[in-house]
Amino acid sequence: MNVGPWQLLIVAIVILVLFGRGRISEMMGDFGKGIKSFKQGMNEEARAPDRIDHQSPAPTASEKKADPVETPTATGDSEKSS
Repeated sequence: MNVGPWQLLIVAIVILVLFGRGRISEMMGDFGKGIKSFKQGMNEEARAPDRIDHQSPAPTASEKKADPVETPTATGDSEKSS
């Protein structure tokens, strides 16, 4: 079923009668603002990866590893001195 130009014209006239010219222009203005806001949001999303710092943050004091402590062997060889 194809929609011809006469059907579109009839639908447009019915909408114009129901809502009025002022209300339709107001809705179209809101629609345009929505599209503009959407485009700005998409541009911000596209620029967001450029601002991400890919370096790892400096480790905090609790994340820093202490120097390994030597543990004595089971036989106690490290305690004997010559």
